[in-house]
Amino acid sequence: MYKHFFICLLIVLPFSLLAQNGKVMESLEFESKLVSYPVKYSVYLPADYETSNRSYPVLYLLHGYSDDETGWIQFGEANTIADKGIANGDFPPCIIIMPDGKVSWYVNSFDGKDPWEDMFIKEFIPAMEKQYRIRAKKEFRAIAGLSMGGNGALLLSMHHPELFTACVALSAGTFTDEEISGNGRYDHYFKDIYGKKAETGVSDYWKANSPIHLLDSVEKDKLKSVRFYIDCGDDDFLYKGNSALHVKMRDLGIPHEYRVRNGSHSWEYWRTGLFDGLKYISSSFRR
Repeated sequence: MYKHFFICLLIVLPFSLLAQNGKVMESLEFESKLVSYPVKYSVYLPADYETSNRSYPVLYLLHGYSDDETGWIQFGEANTIADKGIANGDFPPCIIIMPDGKVSWYVNSFDGKDPWEDMFIKEFIPAMEKQYRIRAKKEFRAIAGLSMGGNGALLLSMHHPELFTACVALSAGTFTDEEISGNGRYDHYFKDIYGKKAETGVSDYWKANSPIHLLDSVEKDKLKSVRFYIDCGDDDFLYKGNSALHVKMRDLGIPHEYRVRNGSHSWEYWRTGLFDGLKYISSSFRR
C-alpha cells in the first residue's frame, strides 16, 4: 500500500511543481502604424493566468544595448526569478512584457524616422493591455530595465509619470554631460538618436531625453508620484551617471532608493537586481 502511494507521489509531484511555473512566449510581433517595422516582444504570464479570470499588474522590462526581447529570459532568467518570488510570496503574480528596443535608447530619434517612444506609449502599451488581462491603471503599471534599458525606464517614467507607479533602473546607461562631451562615446552610441553633438556643451535634444536634466524640467510633484529604485555595481563603468543622478535627486528632494552592491556590468548582477527590484515594485502593487 505505502509502496504504491510513494510511486504515485513521485509521478504526481513533478507535474505539480511544473504547474507552478509561469508561461513564456518569445518573439511575438506587434504591428505598429508609427514605426516602419514589426515590434517584437516576449511575455511572461504567471502560473495561474490560464486557470483564473483575474487581471494582473504589469511590468514592462527593457533590455540593454545590442540585446533584444529575448535577453531577459535567455540570460536574465526573468521567468525563473518571477516564478520563485511569486511562489514564496515575495511579490504578487504579475505579467512581464519585454519589448525589443533595438538600439533606440527607447526615445524618438531626433529626425523622426524612428519614433520608438511614441510607438511604445501610444500604441504598444494600450495594445498589450487589451491583449492580456492587465489592470490598466498607473498603480498597477511599472517599468524597469538594465543598462540602456535602465536609462529607458528612467526617461520613460519621467516623461510619462502619469503612467507608471514605479521605476527600477539597473546599471542605467545614464551619462553626465561631461562624459558625453569629453570622448568618442557620443558619436558611437548616440549620434543617430540625438543628432550631431553640440560644439560646446550638449544639445537641447540631449537634455530633453537625459534623466539627469529631466529632474530640472519635469514638475517635482509628478516625479514624486513615481517610486524610483536605482541600483549600480561598485565596479560598473556607469557609476558616474548613476551616482550623479542619485545626488541630484537627493538635492532636489525626490524620494528614491539607491543601491551600490558588489559587482560589475554583468548578468549575474542584474539577475539578483531584478529579484530585489520586483520586491520593491510589489509594494506599489499591494495595498
